[in-house]
Amino acid sequence: MNIKIEKNKIKTIKFGDDNYPEKLKNIYWKPQDLYLIGNEELLNCKSIAIIGCRDCTDYGKKNSYKFGYELARKGICVISGLARGIDTFAHIGALKAKGKTLAVLGCGLDIVYPPENLNLYQEILKNDGAILTEYPIGTKPEKYNFPARNRIISGLSDGVLVIEAKKRSGTSITVDYALEQGKDVYAIPGNISSVSSYGTNELIKEGAIPVTTVEDIMI
Repeated sequence: MNIKIEKNKIKTIKFGDDNYPEKLKNIYWKPQDLYLIGNEELLNCKSIAIIGCRDCTDYGKKNSYKFGYELARKGICVISGLARGIDTFAHIGALKAKGKTLAVLGCGLDIVYPPENLNLYQEILKNDGAILTEYPIGTKPEKYNFPARNRIISGLSDGVLVIEAKKRSGTSITVDYALEQGKDVYAIPGNISSVSSYGTNELIKEGAIPVTTVEDIMI
């Protein structure tokens, strides 16, 4: 869904500018250009990325909302990708807590993807949040854009919390970026019979920090 964006509301930040985010300066494959609408302070504050399945279970929805809410209540910015499923509920939880949330897109700022998240996009901006992308206006949400944008989600965060993940998913790409960037990876354990918890349970076995309460997340 295309929306009209006033050009004077878009902040363009280039690598080398004084306001280029500190957290992105030293990552591999750093974005050269960033386009932002909303609260620029969120690019440099304490933050946790919440990621996981698009087709998540009720268990995943409840925990994404819960941790988005509780992290935001503690003054931590919740970063996610505005996608269906886990991302959506993480943003909603942060907004319900009257906290801050940042969405990183895989398209231009003038395109809301998925289109059903138009209201969420607008609520983030109404509540002093921010929408960020490395893609210029008019860039469509092509499939290959999303794995690339995941390095920005992890790069801006102080840690990555995985709510649900299947055996093979885009979530693992974000986790790989986070580990490469030296970030802590947290995972919520799930039912061993659930395909949506396979990835999180495997991450815990491989050394991710298991999380059952927000107090388990230390930044």
